[in-house]
Amino acid sequence: MRRRTGLAIVGAAALAWGEWLNWRWSRALVGGRGGASEAVVVLGYRNPQSTANFINRWRVRAGIRSVAADGARGTLVIFSGGATGSYAAEAQLMADYAKSTLGFDGTVLLEDQSMTTWENITNVIPLLEDIDRIKIVSQPAHALKARAYLRRQRPDLAERLVRADDYRPGEWMIGKPLLALYGLRMLRGLKAEERKVSL
Repeated sequence: MRRRTGLAIVGAAALAWGEWLNWRWSRALVGGRGGASEAVVVLGYRNPQSTANFINRWRVRAGIRSVAADGARGTLVIFSGGATGSYAAEAQLMADYAKSTLGFDGTVLLEDQSMTTWENITNVIPLLEDIDRIKIVSQPAHALKARAYLRRQRPDLAERLVRADDYRPGEWMIGKPLLALYGLRMLRGLKAEERKVSL
């Protein structure tokens, strides 16, 4: 009985820790800027198949609900990601899913050359020049990494970052401790990159 109780406490603590870290990351490096124009940048994930995979489908849904979050009219949705394997680019697969499955009929642009997160940001920058509010959508740690890259590449555009709706309490709850571990490793690598750049 004690062992079961102990395991339950450890499990609950791991879930709470994962939830808290993802919540915290979703609110880092964003502000509350206003403005008339808005862009939601949805980052792709490795997709070596002919349709959007599970993670990309979730990211598209999070991107679409990020449009609805503020009720912004005319929000531009940018799907970013190149081709992996012999199939269409991740950007195209995500756009197809948004339109055909989710019925999204808003304005969409594709950035279909990127193979890394750094390239995602580099390649969407020209599309963001005249945008007042920028939302980057992915899992919270990955979106934070992308926001940090925008800050490094274009600090002026990074001032326009606002929070996307890619974190919700209880969503991915069982997986959030694993996402938190992965995120810590990713962000540790980001800090190491920043140290090298500053040398």
